[in-house]
Amino acid sequence: MNATVDRSNVLKLYPALAGLPAARLAELIRPEAVMHLPAGTQVFAEHQPCQGFPLLIDGSIKVVKLAASGRELMLYRVAPGGSCIISSSCLLGHSDYNARGIAETPLTLLALPVASFATLMVEHAPFRDFVFHLFADRIGELMQLVEEVAFSRLDQRLAKLILARNADSLSVTHQQLADELGSVREIVSRLLKGFAAQGLVSLAREQLTVTDRAGLQKLAAP
Repeated sequence: MNATVDRSNVLKLYPALAGLPAARLAELIRPEAVMHLPAGTQVFAEHQPCQGFPLLIDGSIKVVKLAASGRELMLYRVAPGGSCIISSSCLLGHSDYNARGIAETPLTLLALPVASFATLMVEHAPFRDFVFHLFADRIGELMQLVEEVAFSRLDQRLAKLILARNADSLSVTHQQLADELGSVREIVSRLLKGFAAQGLVSLAREQLTVTDRAGLQKLAAP
């Protein structure tokens, strides 16, 4: 379903578009370019050509890499005001997606057509800077992920993941945590039971409650 979006909100989230002529901006945020997707929708898939550059207005997208074994590794999340470096790399390199994006929540996004993305990259320096800064930030995050996967213990990474949610009560399954860690549910369940035995968390069906934040922080520390 298409609908209009608030122009001032788009410019607040994406100030790199603020310097565009009014007619050009109106063309980019026309109702046909706005998409509303329910939670769980696959926004893009591996080996699929990129159809445009997404600007997220509301919601959260998780970008994951699927291994041949069927296991997933969560690469990063896209929040409002950000975008997807895999989409930009596919557009710049004229290649297909090499990961997939999934709507974690209901989404509202603005899809810039391929031609508009290419024109903005050439003609509008603030947008070009936005895309390159996006690359720099995401590469830093991915380097940290590589370091954690290669060198950190899984219990340490699990503790950090729980703390990163910034909430004492989490509605999450063991499988979801395993997917984000690139591990398997059985191992994560075993670690969580160990955390519970130490009094760090309490567990219920699809629910995790932090009972000793300081203890988790100590475990998560390098």
